[in-house]
Amino acid sequence: MQPVVKFKNLSKRFGQTVALNDVTLEIPPGVVCAVLGANGAGKSTAIRILLGLDKPDAGFAEALGMDSKTHALEIRGRVGYVADQPPLYEWMTVAEIGWFAAGFYPTGYKAEYDKLTTKFDLDGKQKIANLSKGMRAKVALSLAMAHRPELLILDEPTSGLDPLVRREFLESMIDVSAEGRSVLLSSHQVSEVERVADIVAILLNGKLVCVERLDDLKRDTTEVAISMPDETTPPPAMPGINLAHVSFGHDHVWMVRDLNEAQLRESCRSASLPEPQIRKPNLEDILLAILREYRRDPLQKTAQVKTDTAVENHG
Repeated sequence: MQPVVKFKNLSKRFGQTVALNDVTLEIPPGVVCAVLGANGAGKSTAIRILLGLDKPDAGFAEALGMDSKTHALEIRGRVGYVADQPPLYEWMTVAEIGWFAAGFYPTGYKAEYDKLTTKFDLDGKQKIANLSKGMRAKVALSLAMAHRPELLILDEPTSGLDPLVRREFLESMIDVSAEGRSVLLSSHQVSEVERVADIVAILLNGKLVCVERLDDLKRDTTEVAISMPDETTPPPAMPGINLAHVSFGHDHVWMVRDLNEAQLRESCRSASLPEPQIRKPNLEDILLAILREYRRDPLQKTAQVKTDTAVENHG
């Protein structure tokens, strides 16, 4: 099955700043893929290259099977795109901007747009200039979705929105993927993304350090905490793939992949160490741990986390 998004060895620099560093990623159809990372991690740059708005220094990007360099206009006509601060014509009303946009799309666009704005409780007679940021975001989403694109691209779409509007916005993404269409969502709002994402891709300083189905990542990752007798006592070896290890004096915390819990408990008993505290972390815990470990050792191999660049759609 052809991926809806494909990045192959994608690199981009702005002066001395590395925005993307050899990024390879494939996104299958019918999923919500969340690209996570702090501001400046390279998320927006990857999206702009995908849409043909920027050119890579190396590698290539494809959307819906089309090369972003040679088919940029066709890609932008077929995908839906919502930027962090979408440009809207201030002097138009909600209804007028939908009528205007309909001229660029096939018949049926305006009817679908009106249906979406009604769903989002937008008043067609209101001027764009008088709308709150949340209402503007809903207008932008309605414009992006009205031609029912195979791929919807959202770049930090909920930034600055109130919690209710953010929830409505993200829940509409589930409806899109349920129809077999795809969503590429860039965000640093980890707790919200966790509610809707099928696949997570984590970018740190332009480097792709994790690509995996969210359910698998959460199921197979465990947080371990052990309070050692004193700061000089060495901690036990962790039976699993160590994603991160942080010490606070004599307190140690690990984020471990594929932990052998029985072996760990036996190691602690045989060494007369305290019983380990074990829990299942959420996505934000995992992301922060990976970020912390990467900052401690930015040259580490990213194979500690599953980084299969093509994640199959098991849905």
